[in-house]
Amino acid sequence: MSEQTNTTSQQQNGADQKSGFNATFWLCNIIEMWERLAYYTLRPIAPIYIMQATEPGGLHLTAGHKGTIYAWWAIVQSLLPMVTGGFADRYGYKKTLAFSITMNIAGYLTMAYSHSYMGFFAGIIILAFGTSFFKPSLQATLAHQLSAANSSLGWGIFYWIVNVGSLIGHYISPLLLGNPHSAGGWKMLFIVCAGFTALNYLMLFTYKEVPSGASTSQNPLQVFWHTIINVFEARLIAWLLIMSCFWLMMYQLWDLQPNFIVDWIDSSMVAAYVPFDSWKEIGDQGLVQVPQQVLISLNSLLIVTMMVPVSWMVRRMRTLTAMFFGMIVATIGLLVAGLTCNAWLLLLGIVFFSLGEMLTGPKKNEYLGLIAPPGKKGLYLGYVNIPIGIGVGIGSYLGGYLYGNFGEKATLSLKYILQHTPFGEGKIWDGHVASLEQVVGVSRMEAFTKLQAVLGVDGITATKLLWDTYHPQYYVWIPFAAIGVLAAIALAIYGRLAMRWADMNA
Repeated sequence: MSEQTNTTSQQQNGADQKSGFNATFWLCNIIEMWERLAYYTLRPIAPIYIMQATEPGGLHLTAGHKGTIYAWWAIVQSLLPMVTGGFADRYGYKKTLAFSITMNIAGYLTMAYSHSYMGFFAGIIILAFGTSFFKPSLQATLAHQLSAANSSLGWGIFYWIVNVGSLIGHYISPLLLGNPHSAGGWKMLFIVCAGFTALNYLMLFTYKEVPSGASTSQNPLQVFWHTIINVFEARLIAWLLIMSCFWLMMYQLWDLQPNFIVDWIDSSMVAAYVPFDSWKEIGDQGLVQVPQQVLISLNSLLIVTMMVPVSWMVRRMRTLTAMFFGMIVATIGLLVAGLTCNAWLLLLGIVFFSLGEMLTGPKKNEYLGLIAPPGKKGLYLGYVNIPIGIGVGIGSYLGGYLYGNFGEKATLSLKYILQHTPFGEGKIWDGHVASLEQVVGVSRMEAFTKLQAVLGVDGITATKLLWDTYHPQYYVWIPFAAIGVLAAIALAIYGRLAMRWADMNA
């Protein structure tokens, strides 16, 4: 029996042709949940740790530093699966998972014990390297359990499980960090992330290797070459570039929005309805606020409660069509959430954004899983990360520039002091943000407090003054929304063309 026949037979036996899912499918979901629980305990709060000027125990780096860290995080984590997916097919999914789990633990522990720019950067790169092996090996295992009849629901369940871990992680970080945050709390957060990841060692004891159908005779160089040449297919490249634009926009709502919320969003009216003290903190305006990660957790909560029903409803919809509508709705969500300082409108934007994500996120995996040739599930599901790597990599640099120059409250406070108060008279500035602190003679950590003292106003008034003077919402979010619209138009064109291609029309 050929390798292709073996693969097809296993896929048919592994999952009921209509709707059933076997034990391996559910084990994959549990493994993913533990990994995502660790990841999303860190990810929503990492922007605050890296650059928030007033964060106790944080690194107090600039938006540019954060952009660099996030860009390389995305490049390593999402572009390496181009190669690691082929290695997972060749050398076995179980071995690859064990290696990735070990690397992820090492990454979290490096962050815990290295309170510096380079230490945190090193920890992130180690984590990203481990995750680059984790994703294609686990997703390929999952793809082998699904058929065309149940893939939409199967990927929807998988995406649902991802967000169960994400949702819990958003609520764990406030408990670990304490109120107010402390350096010890940050260290404990990283250690707990390593502990969650280590639980997957136990899962591997019940994991049974799934034959990939790929050749087992290729050496590492041959695997690498095979991986690279397969991606050079014009239609596949076109789809990857379109999705890169979309994920460039989407990830800024996760990676840039946390800083934007802390700087600009007034959530005091939402805090009045929050039942737990751990979900409250005092913001720089002197008001009781809801921690940004708790506000953003609405995204995961909506996906947990609605992902499976939405996947069921669109199970018969063409994947490219579902992704197109998802892009449109997500772009609307970005604008609603980004162009306001009102927390209720922010939450409404997150509702739109989440629906768009539900239509697009799992469908991208389903699309590549369906068009992947036999023996190339891991390879193609490694390619699915390319748009995230390109989009988040470019988006992080763009977001770092836009926010560092036009969006960060600390930076805008320094600008206002220099340009509109007697404290800045006679001081000459070259226009570069990097020299602002030296010219003004005030650090970023003290800038907003200094602005209040110079003007004799409270935090609420100072925030409104900066918002009305510099309009950070337009400079930060309009460029990303424009990219989202461009991606949707391009996908609509691609979808029409794909109707002529039997192997790409799914």
